Amino acid sequence: MGIRDWFRSKKRKHQAQKYRIGMEKTRASVFNRLNDLLDSNTSIDDELFEDIEELFIMADMGVDTVLDLVGHLRRHVKTKNIKDASQLKDVIVEEMFRRYVRDEIVDTNLTLAESAPSVFLFVGVNGVGKTTTIAKVAKLLQEEGKRVMLVAGDTYRAGAINQLRVWSERVGAEFFAKTAGSDPSSVMFDAIEEARRQDVDVLLCDTAGRLHNKKNLMQELGKIRRVIGREVGGAPHETLLVVDATTGQNGLSQARIFNDVTKLTGVALTKLDGTAKGGIALAIRETIGVPVKLVGLGEKLDDLEYFDIEEYIYGLFADVVDDG
Repeated sequence: MGIRDWFRSKKRKHQAQKYRIGMEKTRASVFNRLNDLLDSNTSIDDELFEDIEELFIMADMGVDTVLDLVGHLRRHVKTKNIKDASQLKDVIVEEMFRRYVRDEIVDTNLTLAESAPSVFLFVGVNGVGKTTTIAKVAKLLQEEGKRVMLVAGDTYRAGAINQLRVWSERVGAEFFAKTAGSDPSSVMFDAIEEARRQDVDVLLCDTAGRLHNKKNLMQELGKIRRVIGREVGGAPHETLLVVDATTGQNGLSQARIFNDVTKLTGVALTKLDGTAKGGIALAIRETIGVPVKLVGLGEKLDDLEYFDIEEYIYGLFADVVDDG
């Protein structure tokens, strides 16, 4: 089955065009060039494989991921005796899908507790769009009928508390905060009590985005998790790392650090529409083994989507698929 048939055989969801539009920069910068490179008249030689490596590294798929993927292409060409370079498009699509899924069911849904409240922790450095992402997740959950509360757990910056308050008002969600400088764990404790009083279904908890002292970060997040876990069995039900896709390899480094510091359940990848390096979703999955659960494909409140690997790959190859 060719690349066009592969995608057309899928019942693409409503967000297919969002991925197509949102990943235009990455597609134009890398994958349309890959399409031009893999022409039926192109010779399959070391130079071709080196060009493919360069394009994938430009897309921030991660050096190790790229080397493994291109190594697979080399072996496939040899064992299948492929002479037509255009046939490699299908092999690349299949290998990207296989490497992400890893022969297992990848659940990109947000995990909710059987009984309220569910507690989600959001972690990540400052400036990655963490507060905005929390607001977008609130809107997403509210549209699914959930009563949501935003919790200002970044108590080190008064600005962070005020920013989250503004977003809570904008999306019509409940809001909980204490004074700047309060112990973040005490904020979580009191927020849970308040959530129970108000019959809130989901708490979306902001945390401080400091990385300059990994030990302090680890201790603080560890304490927060213990307090939450003591008050709500099985919580936090999600620990989501927010990563700015435009930061490329720096975002991948953040993913490694936070995964070492706390048990991540997923990644929210922001600003995917603003980067030519959208391959980072594959790099994150390969590097830390954690699935991308949410992607930001625009600046509007409803531009946050649940991640779908098929739609993502379609976003990378849409011009190839839809052409003709």
